[in-house]
Amino acid sequence: MTIGGIEKLSLIDFPGYLSAVIFTKSCNFRCHFCYNPMLVFASGESELMNIKDESSSLIPEEDFFLFLKDRIGKLDGIVISGGEPTLQGDLKDFIIKVKNLGYKIKLDTNGTNPDKVLDLITSGLLDYIAMDLKAPFDSYEKVVNVKTNIEKIKKSVKILIEGSLPYEFRTTVVPGLLDKEDILKMSKDIMGANLWYLQKFKSDIDLVNNNFKNLDPLTDSEMKEMVKIGSRAVKECLLRV
Repeated sequence: MTIGGIEKLSLIDFPGYLSAVIFTKSCNFRCHFCYNPMLVFASGESELMNIKDESSSLIPEEDFFLFLKDRIGKLDGIVISGGEPTLQGDLKDFIIKVKNLGYKIKLDTNGTNPDKVLDLITSGLLDYIAMDLKAPFDSYEKVVNVKTNIEKIKKSVKILIEGSLPYEFRTTVVPGLLDKEDILKMSKDIMGANLWYLQKFKSDIDLVNNNFKNLDPLTDSEMKEMVKIGSRAVKECLLRV
């Protein structure tokens, strides 16, 4: 497992549990607004993008497991985020090792690997899953900035909605990329979903596309209007602050 970072304690990332968050390196999306460019790009691509390569600061897996063993009884769960964790070839084996220490697992994913997600769910290895919903199905590539197999995104959505595992969808609302009509379309794309969070984007830090840096996010009032629209088709749509 290629671990690019760790948050040793989180009270909010895993609903109902004290958790640590690990961030895997590499992603197959290039979302304009992503504020983790160091985790998105592979080393060679980082150089082309004039982003400092932090490969030397990767966290050895054995060090992470020493940390986990020391936190038994103090932490409840582990959040595996990214980057995109499902790109990691040894993800399943890694999760098994974490579960064997007694931890619950939450997976954050962009939904591009539905078969791997389904395998983890049916193997009983996940306790919660969060899927980033980037845009309406018919305009996904505008936001993720790469060629996308939208059928795989749809399959992941279907797996979550029709399954029994606790889940959430979440969307970062970026002015110029998503508007009220987009939110309405997206709500219909996940019709009947249990939970959908809308969140502002961070604009005051380095982004994958720095043309979006310092762009004013929507106001709280505008975000609440988006939430009202989202609530028309899903069971619960909430503003994440």
